[in-house]
Amino acid sequence: MNTSNSKQVDNSIDLIDLLLLFLSKLWIIIIAAVVGGAAAFCWAKFMMPLEYSSHISMYVQSYTDMQDNGMDNYNYNDISKSKQLINTYIEVLKDDAVMDSVGAELVEDFGADIIADSFVMVDGKIKPSSLRSAISITTVTDTSALTVTATTHNAELSAAIVNEMAKQSDTFVSEAIGIGSIKTIDKARVYDTPVAPNVKKIAALGAMAGFMITILIIFLIDFFDKTIRSGEDLEKRFEKPILGEIQYFDASEEEEKKKRRNKKVHSTDLKRSTLLDENIPFYITESYKAMRTNIIFSLSPFEKKIIAVSSPTPGDGKSTTAANIAIALAQGGHHTLLIEADLRKPVIYKQFDLKNKTGLSTIISKQGKFENCVHKNIIDNFDIISAGPVPPNPSELLASETARKLIEELSEQYDYIVIDTPPVNVVSDAFGLSNSVAGMLLVTRFGETTYDEIETAQKGIELAKMNLLGFVINGIKTPGNSPYNSKYGKYGKYGKYGKYSRYGYKKYGYGYGYGNYSENSGEKVSDKKSNKDSDKDPDKE
Repeated sequence: MNTSNSKQVDNSIDLIDLLLLFLSKLWIIIIAAVVGGAAAFCWAKFMMPLEYSSHISMYVQSYTDMQDNGMDNYNYNDISKSKQLINTYIEVLKDDAVMDSVGAELVEDFGADIIADSFVMVDGKIKPSSLRSAISITTVTDTSALTVTATTHNAELSAAIVNEMAKQSDTFVSEAIGIGSIKTIDKARVYDTPVAPNVKKIAALGAMAGFMITILIIFLIDFFDKTIRSGEDLEKRFEKPILGEIQYFDASEEEEKKKRRNKKVHSTDLKRSTLLDENIPFYITESYKAMRTNIIFSLSPFEKKIIAVSSPTPGDGKSTTAANIAIALAQGGHHTLLIEADLRKPVIYKQFDLKNKTGLSTIISKQGKFENCVHKNIIDNFDIISAGPVPPNPSELLASETARKLIEELSEQYDYIVIDTPPVNVVSDAFGLSNSVAGMLLVTRFGETTYDEIETAQKGIELAKMNLLGFVINGIKTPGNSPYNSKYGKYGKYGKYGKYSRYGYKKYGYGYGYGNYSENSGEKVSDKKSNKDSDKDPDKE
């Protein structure tokens, strides 16, 4: 398959997945809402100044002298004409001339210092727009009445504003329009109870803002996230199978559990995280055994039962994956050799507490023989060749004819050979093995490895004319095994037994059940396990 023809990931939004995503981040959303509400509450309670309001009602009359005409002439026609004049009166009352006149009286009554606390002053006068912003004039539905409301930081000042507006309104309306009049019944009162800020309302808005902003951020991060979040997307884009799905596992959590049970935990056990460790959870063991079945059938068309295990970038867990694949194959009754071909930064010998004075580099450079460098019987059917001393030319060594012949000879002695190689996007060492292996298994890390990194790795594999067998998704995090909480449920798409479950590799045409089978006949063979593994083997349970 050419990379240029690879399928693009479907970016359509599934409402159920979106809901599950938000539910998985619910604790973050709740914390953001609480923080937003608390911040808004504190701001409103301690930072925002208090505001006081006062109001007065004014009534518009369309006739000029009701007493001269008599009460009988005051009918619905007069009320209708009053309603028509109301909008005109409102515009007049908001005019700068009215604001200047009212402002001048306020400065004279209260003084410039008090006025300056609520309004913008220009040359000792209140700026008309500043005063106008503190005044609200509204109409009362189906009446000829106006309500003038003023809100400032001073209760007495608010009452004085509306009283002054009522006092001067009739004069300005008469001069500007010439008809009708405005009357008031009573004066505005001073209300000492603040109308703002509404602490509860602002706190609720703050909580809502925190909630919505967090929802938006989570959505945008997920929408533009280029990291692996779905095995289905990975399969569709690169048209290669997912051979294994390994859930996230934190060895330190198991250490704490054992400490609580007063059990001693050796530090090296926690570093290794292989299937030989007693603290490995059952679901991790089962996932690797499911992967073993998939790998056996994926290699069935090939004469060479040799796979290279690599990853696009460092930190994806390729070495641990290679080690566990080899262990699982050995536990399935297959004579297996694990070769540490990451000659630059070897770690496998540390995982198994092995000496590394001699190893692969020693054999290829003809400074030692295989028999003297191999670590035999780590468990039944399982041998390891460590990397050996770091050579100056690792790429050349792995691509040499000596390395090819060595692997060919070893393939006659072992049923399966698993080779741990360096990350393909960092160095090209692994490509030197193209003529020696059946194919490469690419290990990726859930939520970290990007599609761009995988595409780069695939291009390199194709240029080297290597066969990409498929992918392993490592470190899958779900609500059941990590505080991270992915958008899938506890067992979701990435369940305990992997996508192909315990019933084999049926998606790609194989109908064998879960178990350990001969690669040639499909007949079940007995597992040969070490004592360490016998207590957690699902075939025995």
